[in-house]
Amino acid sequence: MKILLTGGAGYIGSHTCIELIESGYEVVIADDFSNSSMAVLKRIKEITGVEPTLYNIDVADIASLDELFAKEKIDAVIHFAGFKAVGESCEKPTMYYRNNIDTTLSLLECMEKYNVKRFVFSSSATVYGNADRVEYVEDMPTNAVNPYGRTKMFIEHILMDASCADKELSVVLLRYFNPIGAHESGLIGDNPNGIPNNLMPYITQVAVGKRERLSVFGNDYPTPDGTGVRDYIHVCDLAAGHVAALRYSEKNRGCEAFNLGTGVGYSVMDIVKTFERVNNVKIPYVVTPRRDGDLPEYYANPAKALNVLGWKTEKTLEDMCADSWRWQMKNPNGYTEE
Repeated sequence: MKILLTGGAGYIGSHTCIELIESGYEVVIADDFSNSSMAVLKRIKEITGVEPTLYNIDVADIASLDELFAKEKIDAVIHFAGFKAVGESCEKPTMYYRNNIDTTLSLLECMEKYNVKRFVFSSSATVYGNADRVEYVEDMPTNAVNPYGRTKMFIEHILMDASCADKELSVVLLRYFNPIGAHESGLIGDNPNGIPNNLMPYITQVAVGKRERLSVFGNDYPTPDGTGVRDYIHVCDLAAGHVAALRYSEKNRGCEAFNLGTGVGYSVMDIVKTFERVNNVKIPYVVTPRRDGDLPEYYANPAKALNVLGWKTEKTLEDMCADSWRWQMKNPNGYTEE
């Protein structure tokens, strides 16, 4: 069975690629490398013994995508490709709407033309917006509050409409919480361009000496230690969730959403202290004012994924911290272009 991964050379895509290969699937990657590295392909081969087929294309480019579908007998699509920084989306909303929505529409058009009926979408907990509860469940209203989150929310609605129109279409919406960690080999991991937007890569860059100190945005939230609480999930657990979603799509039609999280909230200081303890590394930090739009606390209710997909997380917070540091130590400057 041949699976197309759009954005498959990225952080989550590359880990999912490994999980798919090790589960017996054939993988085709479409990526324009705007936020990823060609070196990932050789790392994937080093881990699995298989180098996936690569198309170096912009997924929004319908002509290039059509050529891919014409050459490859694609059985299912997992759609990761898209811009993903909340702050940047507020500065460049048009760019985010154009890119993230266009890639999805191009995919749906090619899937219809080539009779591909299975679609797994990389969505986000940001679709819930400023919810009035801290434990997020799938039947809550979606009300994203920034352009990045709205692109995910709008795409979810596009996919729901597509599945209503085509009763043979199977769509699985995977709402991620906060992926961290890396493959246990240390060969692939999170490799953000420029200054990291997320907590763990910032911590590892401080630990390796690339950054002077960590900024903790606010310590006066109504949480146990005053810092923001989030649901952090190991990227390899997240990758396994995509395989479970793919298997679900083989036997089910329509559109279903699933939270992919641990169901446990950890604060910023929980992460810092666990990282220091597990890796015996000190992380200097300074407390700065809260960021606009940051919520005090939220985490997933992952019961639906367990009950329907048979999926649950296996990795601990200690695993997440150890694997993140192993990746950064082995690759202090990220991927070396080959």
